[in-house]
Amino acid sequence: MEEWQDQALVLSARAHGEGGAVVSVLTEHHGRHAGYVRGAKSSRMRGIIEPGNLVGVRWSARVADSLGSFVLEQEQNITAGLMADPVKLSAVQSACALCDEALPEREVHPGLFYGLQALFDAMDTEIWGAAYVMWEIAFLKELGFGLNLTRCAGGGDNQDLCYVSPKSGHAVSKAAGAPYKEKLLTLPGFLRPVKGEVDDGSVYEGLQLTGYFMEHWVFNHHTRGVPPARIQFQERFERLLDKVRAGESSIP
Repeated sequence: MEEWQDQALVLSARAHGEGGAVVSVLTEHHGRHAGYVRGAKSSRMRGIIEPGNLVGVRWSARVADSLGSFVLEQEQNITAGLMADPVKLSAVQSACALCDEALPEREVHPGLFYGLQALFDAMDTEIWGAAYVMWEIAFLKELGFGLNLTRCAGGGDNQDLCYVSPKSGHAVSKAAGAPYKEKLLTLPGFLRPVKGEVDDGSVYEGLQLTGYFMEHWVFNHHTRGVPPARIQFQERFERLLDKVRAGESSIP
């Protein structure tokens, strides 16, 4: 009998069989792992297996390479406090979906586990949008797609970076990038060496930046492409930003 216990963040749950579900989690010590949860349709368990929630997990199986079963105990309900804020809830779902789709199963990534926890903790702060962008940059790096945002790829002034090359992921200075600016991505002010303010517009520029590399690097060869939850989050943020600019709403 194979068995272990760990802390985990719920990534997804898919109905399976009579009342059960296959639940995918990101654990502290065992990487992304799936297991069967009995009674997943009960009101108590439905609340526990929402993406983003922190749980204690016990996995057991007859052999190590089988699906096995989970016993889950809720430790922190992340989603309950976000139900009234669909954009923040969408951000949590997006991060969970990226981990669920991109991480190899059972490959240990403790840094991503702690980083995801930190991101969810930041949802209560004013800089949650910038924190999300920074998390995606760290996520790209963990997968081997690190961006170089500290030096100009064209040999220009490293203190005047304002673009990113879509081919290399390297930053480009204003002067060096001027002839090609229509083909370059915007480097948000809060990611530049001389830090600008974190505002809603710069957060959206950050989502466009990381979203480009998610599509063209991480999920380029995935059959399903970028997870729908990630696409939906960026679209929701854009719609809310449009309302903010029109004076109809505000981003918390």
